[in-house]
Amino acid sequence: MSFLRWILPAALTLASAFAQGSVSAMDFANLKEDMRGLTQKLNEVSLRVEQLERENANLRSQIVATGETKVTMNQMTQALAELKQTVQAAATSQRTEILQTVAMQLEKLANQTNAALDALAKNQATRPPVQTAFSDSYPKEGVSYTVQKGDTFDGIIQKTGARRQDVVNANKLADPSRIQVGQTLFIPSPPIPVIK
Repeated sequence: MSFLRWILPAALTLASAFAQGSVSAMDFANLKEDMRGLTQKLNEVSLRVEQLERENANLRSQIVATGETKVTMNQMTQALAELKQTVQAAATSQRTEILQTVAMQLEKLANQTNAALDALAKNQATRPPVQTAFSDSYPKEGVSYTVQKGDTFDGIIQKTGARRQDVVNANKLADPSRIQVGQTLFIPSPPIPVIK
């Protein structure tokens, strides 16, 4: 506001000179117009100062709020770190439980597999040896038989009255217990008994 210190004395000097008649009306009118312009500028400057003061107050309140936010952010960071530790501890505990459960299930499965293998080995030991050589000494006449659901080799032998070894040789069955539904077997006719 230093320009006011210069303008006001100059304005007073001109007003006094006008009063004494040494300044023309035109000069006085120009001076009056200059004063009006300066007053308008002064009002604009005052408004701008008020606006800057409001902005300054807003910035100060934001700085205070930011300081509080930083405290809140620090608290949040600490809370997240604690939560992370809790989750990691829970995950480790859960992983241990899962590994124990899997180990128990694997042990149970291993026991069941060993029992099944033992049973299979015992079953193989009681089976008759697999025949690999076949004889052509069986009757060449006979009938075809299609294996039905529920049929067993021994059951077919009983139904047809054929000799077991003849059916094995005629069909070259290495393992007669493995016949399948839909399989066609040649059943040699049983020998005709000789009556004496």
